Amino acid sequence: MADEANRTVAALSLFRSVSIFEIFIYLLPIAVTIFFYPQMQAFLEIQSRMIDTTGKIKQVQTQMRSKEAEKKRAFLTMEELKQVPDDTNVYKSIGRMFVLETKATLMNEQETKFKDGEASITALQSSKEYLEKQMAEVETNLRELLQQDPGLARQIMSMNVV
Repeated sequence: MADEANRTVAALSLFRSVSIFEIFIYLLPIAVTIFFYPQMQAFLEIQSRMIDTTGKIKQVQTQMRSKEAEKKRAFLTMEELKQVPDDTNVYKSIGRMFVLETKATLMNEQETKFKDGEASITALQSSKEYLEKQMAEVETNLRELLQQDPGLARQIMSMNVV
């Protein structure tokens, strides 16, 4: 039993050393290329900036969609409340509970939500425009880098994607 455990441990340690060695052999050319080829470092930096900016743009777009839906919900609620007579009991939903409110209070809340939604969308739109300008700048930098060094473009195209 002890011999079997020792063989298993030896096999696992051999497997680990081989896999680490294989990883080292695989990553060595990439590490050497990055270390000795400064243009590759610049490319990787630009690529990182592009990925970050793209993520931020998607996040802003998601927030804009959310605010648009919130604004539309407030608008539709206001439209429905306008049709209701002033002396009618209206209820505000709070989680699973409904609370009796005056029509004027609910109208004010919905108007506030609507205006806040518009302000948020305006701010997000300006943020999106700024991020799009950053993206255009990053794309220009990448284009210039690849035009300066056609060998870099060939090397990038020949890299394996893992």
